[in-house]
Amino acid sequence: MKNYLAITVTLLVPMIFSQAGAVTETKSTGDVEAGKAKSASCAACHGADGNSINPEWPKLAGQHEDYLAKQLLYFHSGERENATMKGMVAGLSEQDAQNLAAYFSSQEPQFGTADPALVELGEKIYRSGNAESGVAPCMGCHGPNGAGNPGANYPALRGQHAKYVELQLHGFAEGKRVNENSVKMMQILASRMTNREIRAVASYIQGLH
Repeated sequence: MKNYLAITVTLLVPMIFSQAGAVTETKSTGDVEAGKAKSASCAACHGADGNSINPEWPKLAGQHEDYLAKQLLYFHSGERENATMKGMVAGLSEQDAQNLAAYFSSQEPQFGTADPALVELGEKIYRSGNAESGVAPCMGCHGPNGAGNPGANYPALRGQHAKYVELQLHGFAEGKRVNENSVKMMQILASRMTNREIRAVASYIQGLH
């Protein structure tokens, strides 16, 4: 079984790096000023500049525009479930979503720090994965510094709250977060991670930049 998983992750890593390098033209048609004007209702949870204080709510500052817009539309359609966000996006048009995304994308992210006790394991998972359990390295899609890949619509992770990342990874692992019906990569990889690996890589990402 271990040999099979090792072969699986060995094959998967080049595929992921290939996808991460395949940059396509993004829409990026949002109006920053229009997004700023509409962002007041977002500020209570995510901060006026997209740097949320509550670690369970994601930082939006500096995230790729088209990725943010896509997530807003997923909440709108119910493809991504969150009762609070469902209500917040109910009245948004596609252009509103793009404008909000453009505004938050234009903001400067604030970076956190990693737990020193978890850095070694977190860095290992982020940069090398775990061949024995079939976990591919996170940087294959999200980049060495966590900047993501806007062309492939892979989100930036750098500086994101550890608690939020941890919750999302558990959501993927448990099948509660399914917002890419044709690509189950995150569900598969997260389900192969131990709780400690999830906690460690989430902490590492919080300090990454």
